[in-house]
Amino acid sequence: MSTEEKIKQLREELHRHNYLYYIEDKPEISDYDFDMMLKELQELEETNPEFDDPNSPTRRVGGAVTKNFETVVHDYRMYSLSNSYSKEELEDWEKRIEKSIGGKVQYVCELKYDGASISLTYENGKLKRAVTRGDGFQGDDVTNNVKTIRSIPLKLKGDFPEKFDIRGEIVLPYEGFAKMNAERVETGEEPYANPRNTASGSLKLQDSAEVAKRPLDCLLYSLVAEKLPVKSQFEGLEKARDWGFKVPPEAELKNSISEVLDYVNYWDKHRHDLPYETDGVVVKVNSFDQQDELGYTAKSPRWAMAYKFKAEQESTKLNKITYQVGRTGAITPVANLEPVQLAGTTVKRASLHNADQIEKLDVREGDTVFVEKGGEIIPKIVGVDFTKRDPETPETKYAENCPECESELIRKEGEAQHYCPNYNGCPPQIIGRIQHFISRKAMDIEGLGGETVALLVNADLITNYADLYILKKKDILPLERMAEKSAENLINGIEKSKEIPFERVLFALGIRYVGETVAKKLAKHYKNIDALASASTEDLTAVDEIGERIAESVTDFFASEENRRIVQRLKDYGLQLEIAAKELENQSDKLEGNTFVISGVFEKVSRNELKKMIEDNGGKVSGSISGKTDYLVAGENMGPSKLAKAEKLGTKIVSEEEFLKMIE
Repeated sequence: MSTEEKIKQLREELHRHNYLYYIEDKPEISDYDFDMMLKELQELEETNPEFDDPNSPTRRVGGAVTKNFETVVHDYRMYSLSNSYSKEELEDWEKRIEKSIGGKVQYVCELKYDGASISLTYENGKLKRAVTRGDGFQGDDVTNNVKTIRSIPLKLKGDFPEKFDIRGEIVLPYEGFAKMNAERVETGEEPYANPRNTASGSLKLQDSAEVAKRPLDCLLYSLVAEKLPVKSQFEGLEKARDWGFKVPPEAELKNSISEVLDYVNYWDKHRHDLPYETDGVVVKVNSFDQQDELGYTAKSPRWAMAYKFKAEQESTKLNKITYQVGRTGAITPVANLEPVQLAGTTVKRASLHNADQIEKLDVREGDTVFVEKGGEIIPKIVGVDFTKRDPETPETKYAENCPECESELIRKEGEAQHYCPNYNGCPPQIIGRIQHFISRKAMDIEGLGGETVALLVNADLITNYADLYILKKKDILPLERMAEKSAENLINGIEKSKEIPFERVLFALGIRYVGETVAKKLAKHYKNIDALASASTEDLTAVDEIGERIAESVTDFFASEENRRIVQRLKDYGLQLEIAAKELENQSDKLEGNTFVISGVFEKVSRNELKKMIEDNGGKVSGSISGKTDYLVAGENMGPSKLAKAEKLGTKIVSEEEFLKMIE
């Protein structure tokens, strides 16, 4: 046998044994024999580098070091899920689905594991890339680290498609987490807070050999591709299992929401028997055709719902109420608590939201309060134990002045929150605005983090985000923990941010109520910052989906002389404050005023490309057919119920070919 054949044979054997051990839980050889085989392969690869394979089983032990994790745009967006907390909400969801589908609907129930979301791309049966969820549109490439997770196949078996993505959750089992913490305590280190954060943090370690030491696991639950060899979610789970993925066996097919609720009730009682953290059940419409027909909202699929188990609750003492100032000047009251263990973490602070909430709960300093983790993430106070209140405790009087700059707080009619009006002189507002400006979804300035922003402001080096573009390396070198290389990276990152497109610069400005989606709409409509700055409230409300509140906020922003001066400086420094000429070349208003729904599989262009073409030509893309839909772009394998609904409503149905002619 030649050396190449021997290497090939060892790789195949090790892939097989890895699958038997970590997926099937049916090992055929001892750990020692496996290690000896792996060692033999390592030695052969080291002496014969010409036979290198990025998906060799030897990559499981790590060793690759990633200094900067590259940002990668997802081929298919990773949506978040709508949450429900009651039987009634699930039943209402079922009614909406049945009304829209008009036929029999089956549901798949899967446990909602609490870890770090991951998207794995496979090409020709080999792992090509692993990307974190990020903001749903783009994430970090963590491939080297993910290859060390034994339950993730590097090479697939069976009848897999040529290219597809599979989504899942990277988790840290309780047993492994407890062992890691025991070792840390023994060496005098702080124990980790909870499995979820530890799993998430592990993916961003620079040395993959360190990741390999952690007992991470990966549970897969969703296939995504242009063409899949399956027609339903449940069939997809079974196929993924056949190809070699670790798919949790707890997933079940149900015929109604009442059956779904039986599943929910069972796992609410038995979730603590599982080896991993879980905080609910994800319910999905099983049929891909029906999923396609139901479509998406701006944030989540209409065909899926996460049912969250009731949050854990504890009681503790409220020591003091303090006030925080956000970047928009919004004031948030914070309850500072006697530390209490809740859902695996130590809780010391909780949000009290606003003055109305304090009044509604009648919460006072010194009270014993009930604390919950809302959706298991943000702690909140849900009630007061009045039996333990001292009758002499005074009522809570809401703050009248800003805790940072002493300005008198204002509260506009119809708004729940108080605001500090000192826009340009209140330090947390200044720091918060610049932190928002540099954030990932905005300018994404590499080498510059929130803490460094605070240092720059406190050192009087910057007072607004335009000042970032006049920073010099010599200015920032004296800052705490700022070495030569990091100073260089920061200056380079600021310079590179000048390439960020207009819509993201507009979002970065931090205009109140102008989130990512609104910024995209405004950039697309006005094409440049000058046109937007001179638009009246009436002009703005005429733009699709721009309401009065957003319009007033935009005009208020540009009415400020200080803001106009800062925007002019950004323009002078070379930031993209208009849509690039190249992008404008492909844009027109040919489809202006028309709403499109895309359904099925297409030959010449992908669904994402179709969506972009519609938007680039002034049209609007909707996730589901309604009386407002003008065109249905119909591809192959389109759901029959969607077609029937379009015909019933008189929606014009066009093929891929006909659509492309429309925009020629």
